[in-house]
Amino acid sequence: MDLEPEIWDIGYLIASILFILGLKKLGHPRTAPTGNLYGASGMLVAVVVTVAQMNFGDGIEGTVLIPAGLIAGGIIGYTMAVRVQMTGVPEMVALFNGFGGAASALVAASEVFRMINNGTIPTDWLTFHVAWIAIGLSTLVGWMTLTGSLLAMMKLKGGFEIFGKWYRTPTWGPEWLNYVKGIFLIGIVGLIYMSLEEPGNQDYVIGIIVLSCILGLLFVLPIGGADMPVVVSLLNSLSGVAAAFTGFIISNNVLIIAGSMVGAAGLVLTNIMCKAMNRRLIDVLFKSFGGTDKETVTRTKVGSDPDEVAMICDGISKCVIIPGYGMAVSQCQHQVREFADILEANGCEVKYGIHPVAGRMPGHMNVLLAEANVPYEKLIEMDDINSEMGECDVALVVGANDTVNPVARSGEGPLAGMPIIDADKARVVVMVKRSLSVGYAGVDNDLFYEDKTMMLFGDGKKMMTELISSMKEL
Repeated sequence: MDLEPEIWDIGYLIASILFILGLKKLGHPRTAPTGNLYGASGMLVAVVVTVAQMNFGDGIEGTVLIPAGLIAGGIIGYTMAVRVQMTGVPEMVALFNGFGGAASALVAASEVFRMINNGTIPTDWLTFHVAWIAIGLSTLVGWMTLTGSLLAMMKLKGGFEIFGKWYRTPTWGPEWLNYVKGIFLIGIVGLIYMSLEEPGNQDYVIGIIVLSCILGLLFVLPIGGADMPVVVSLLNSLSGVAAAFTGFIISNNVLIIAGSMVGAAGLVLTNIMCKAMNRRLIDVLFKSFGGTDKETVTRTKVGSDPDEVAMICDGISKCVIIPGYGMAVSQCQHQVREFADILEANGCEVKYGIHPVAGRMPGHMNVLLAEANVPYEKLIEMDDINSEMGECDVALVVGANDTVNPVARSGEGPLAGMPIIDADKARVVVMVKRSLSVGYAGVDNDLFYEDKTMMLFGDGKKMMTELISSMKEL
């Protein structure tokens, strides 16, 4: 059966339209599930068209392997998505970013090795140079994304386990390491140039793969916890860039379109994250902000009990709830919503102050609160909520630390200059936290020790449950 090539192009066009619509829908929490459905449908259409093209069109090899891989990958992905806890979503996102980059890099590697071994290297000057440069860049970005994402995943997780022993993921980056990165990058460019001069030499491609893997580790190694949301967003962008380069290699329009969209959207999100952290991207990559070396806490604070906090909250007119990663760890978003319902039933206005980098990835708090059916209109961004904090009777901080740390205004340390939610401007601050330990950036929080701050020490779900009981007893 000989179908015209335009048939396949129409299928890829439909897939591309679904990708575009999906990306558009992802711009708002209310439409994000639909956006995910559109994106997944677009990928399904692309795969179906590719398999159909194998059977009826170009006779591409792998008619059985690709459907088998699709089924196996679908089962693995579904299993991981069902089993992952909300606290583990950032690590899974980082892992999937790495897999996306690796998939593109493997396609590039298989294509170049196939052409070398089969003697089908393009003879046309322009075609050859475009293909070989795209192969080099896809290899560089893809493998660098894989190793960088794996290290980012371990940093988000806090470490890794080998033979039952837990090892903390290091954060290390002396000034001279930047020169090493530069040398590796120059070496990779040199190998790409030499592969153009000797396209039949596989050693150059292998060299690019090895150096790219090491470079990915070196880029992420110095970056500490405070800047990890920026890194995850950047790695997501790089996985798209790698896919776009691979699209040029195999002349696949849908890969070029989808990869370019992911790359561009990831860069926009990275820029938003950098602004939220008051960082320049070049500083995040080369100045090692947000180290994980923890300060020693020597000060003490007497904790309050839920009954005291309930008495303070009784009769207030405005409360701002500020969630953080601790809320995700304890899975207390439903208790937070129930507490807000009690306040609202007593005539109190309740809003949620959302910091752009609260949690371990962009939108982490929005997803958790949406799961608890908190109305979207009550989720207020940092700049807007800060204008109201001076009128706030109680700021309830649930598991947040760095994002409300006043030291960010001092211009010193890893948090220097990072915009925060001004919880300290509220009349009373209630902190739900396990202990006085420092946050992910490794900086002690002066807000803990202010006279107007009440500390509820303990697990977030346990403390919120007790606070709800105390409120109901009033």
